[in-house]
Amino acid sequence: MKLKITIVAALLLAITSLNAQEISDTSFGKGLINFVAKDSSFSVKFAPRFQVRSMSSWDHNGNQYGSPDHNFIVRRARLKFDGFAYSPKLKYKLELGLSNRDISGANDFNRNTPRYILDAVIMWNFSGNWELWAGQTKLPGNVERVVSSANLQLVDRSLLNSRFNIDRDLGVQLRHETNLGGDFLMREKFAVSQGEGRNVTEGNEGGLQYTARLEFLPFGTFKSKGDYSQSDLKREAKPKLMLGFTYNYNQDAVRERGFAGDYMIRTDGSIYETNQTTIFADAMFKYNGFSFMGEYAKRTADDEIATELDGLTPTGDLVLTGNALNLQAGYLFKSNYEIAARFTTLEYENVTGALPTEQYTLGVNKYVVGHKLKVQSDISYTTLDGNDDNITFRLGFDIHF
Repeated sequence: MKLKITIVAALLLAITSLNAQEISDTSFGKGLINFVAKDSSFSVKFAPRFQVRSMSSWDHNGNQYGSPDHNFIVRRARLKFDGFAYSPKLKYKLELGLSNRDISGANDFNRNTPRYILDAVIMWNFSGNWELWAGQTKLPGNVERVVSSANLQLVDRSLLNSRFNIDRDLGVQLRHETNLGGDFLMREKFAVSQGEGRNVTEGNEGGLQYTARLEFLPFGTFKSKGDYSQSDLKREAKPKLMLGFTYNYNQDAVRERGFAGDYMIRTDGSIYETNQTTIFADAMFKYNGFSFMGEYAKRTADDEIATELDGLTPTGDLVLTGNALNLQAGYLFKSNYEIAARFTTLEYENVTGALPTEQYTLGVNKYVVGHKLKVQSDISYTTLDGNDDNITFRLGFDIHF
């Protein structure tokens, strides 16, 4: 690991040294390095970023809240490279994670190594409005998950996303855009992937994962791809709306949440398999500083309880099934301060034993340079089955070159 870090540091130092006497025409938030070959045969944009935050949490104990637990973390620290190769129609993205949360998850199926690679994908515009993607990247799932963690309205994503999203996977995607008349656009996205999440090296233990998503934009495109960036930083002059619907089928899934969670391993070393289905319906709306995002998610499985070969004895593993609703809105003042609120509910299948959850969140943000440099804070009240309560306060900042 030390050797890898040393190599990366040496590479960055070499690049910096080569350009030390030159004045770059880039600016903060546009990438630390923007390079285009003299013959325009390729380009590279390098943009590091990190997020640091503090958290204080109070659990309800009897008739009062106990002493708070405090935590300070580097939530994300990442190196992002993107550009084109050979032709502007052939783009690529490579993103590496360095924080503990980014690289955790070592197991027998990734050779017990840190999971540095987040994205490694090529995107080929091979004809008209058609694109073919290949590699490891986010699947076309719920809008909140596909929004970059760099462009969030609250300090982090919702409970709906943490329990039911389908995240990154290895495979191929086909994407297309159709004009339905006037400004009305429809996007079609299809993916076939391995089904076990990112950085898997030891083959495909179960079946494949199939994902289809349709998006409708009745009022045309958002400014600066604002349908996949939270908060209305561009202050849309006209109402803009995106409606999305996703269907995901993970055939013979071997992990508790499809792409993530424990592998459901039996005592004889074999792996329990069951079909998992996840659906999403979501919306993004923006107008004149106001933004709204709504999501619904539902996951089902053929047999939630993992069993031994006899089909009767539980292994102790089970698929996390249920549904969730997430509603989020905010208003950006002309001073670049923003207030935002979120309401999330989780309902699990009885077999999981998990309690229904509700969470209310209120946030205040200050955007210095949009999402590239910002300070965020939020406070959340969470209740489990209407009984066990928790209050959590978070404060953090983002800096993205």
